[in-house]
Amino acid sequence: MTDTTKDYDQTWVAVAESGAVGSILRDGDDYSVRLRDEDALRGPFDSLEAAKSALTALLGPGADRPDFREH
Repeated sequence: MTDTTKDYDQTWVAVAESGAVGSILRDGDDYSVRLRDEDALRGPFDSLEAAKSALTALLGPGADRPDFREH
């Protein structure tokens, strides 16, 4: 089970035409990604760009890159 009470340094929401599809969470120098319907975090990644690429890849073949909005 994922700890949902953790405070992160920064959060970005990934928004596609269908709405929010996931998020990126920064904790210090590490970035993790979470898909909208999953509790599990994936990562850590060493940069925001790497996390954005990973989240986009998780959306599957042919998916457009979402817009990432700092929240």
